[in-house]
Parts: sequence; C-alpha cells; structure tokens
Amino acid sequence: MMASGKNYICSLLEKDGFVSIDLDKTAHTAISLCTEQILSAFSDEAQKRRISLVNGDGSLNRRSLGKIVFSDKSLLARQEAIVYPKIIELTNQFIKENREKSVILNATVLFKTPELLSQCEKILFVTAGFFTRVCRAKKRDGLPLRQILARFKNQKNLLAEYKSAAASLGIPLEIVKN
Repeated sequence: MMASGKNYICSLLEKDGFVSIDLDKTAHTAISLCTEQILSAFSDEAQKRRISLVNGDGSLNRRSLGKIVFSDKSLLARQEAIVYPKIIELTNQFIKENREKSVILNATVLFKTPELLSQCEKILFVTAGFFTRVCRAKKRDGLPLRQILARFKNQKNLLAEYKSAAASLGIPLEIVKN
C-alpha cells in the first residue's frame, strides 16, 4: 500500500542481513528499457488525447503515460504486458546475483507477477492507518490530496489480492502494521 512503510520495514530487515530490491524502481528501469515499445503501443491513444509522451530530452514522460494507462484497465493491461516481462527478468537477475543471501522483493503489486511471487517463502503485507498514510504520502510525494486519495482508492483491494495469491500458492501471509 502506498505510504504504508514498506521501505522502512525493508531497511529494518536489511540490518539483519537481508538484501532488497525495490520493484517500483525496477519498474522505472523496465519502462526506460521498453520506451520504444511503449511509444509504439500508446502513440495513437496519446494523439487522440493530445498528450505528449515524450519529454524535451527525448525520454518517456511517465506522468503522461500514467494519464493514459490509469484511465482504462485494458490500456493498463497492455502496458503491463510490455513492462512486466522486463521487471521479471531484472528481478530474477537480482535474485540470481544474490542467491547466497535472503532476498526481499519490495513491491506493491507483486501478486500481478506469479512468476516472482511463487519464489517467495513468505509475504509480509505492510499496512498503516489511513491518516498516517495520507500524511506520509503528502510529505514524501508532495501530491495534491485528491491524487493521493485516488491512488489509495486504486489500492483498496490489495490485501484481498494478496490473500488470494498466498492461498493459491500456499505461501504464508503476515500482516505487519507500521
């Protein structure tokens, strides 16, 4: 969940010898590596909406892409079909490079990648109170309250998704209140 304290919990576990990979950052890397495919897949939709997908420096404008893909579940699924295989590849590479260590996959929507989730021994679902999360998100991201609340709304069923994924894969799930 957004602003629940996943990074903080990871930092505590890293002090105990774990290594972690932040899959939000990995997703940003994957998006950069898949820019040409993304532009090809969404240029028509961007033109219809008069949105530019390219920044002045030629890089992908992720905010503009977000306006497109988060407006329609089928468009989000199209983007995920492009980006998730690269996320899985990069994450598996990190796991392989750290095979002698205990690895944490720090992710909000890991349940969407059963290829990665099935490698987990345990799921820690980190949560925090609503107002705590709002304050953290406001301080950290500087987003307007309306955008924060919209993101929270999009994440309202995360625990149910994880419970279902954990049950289907036989992985223990622990809820950590932060």
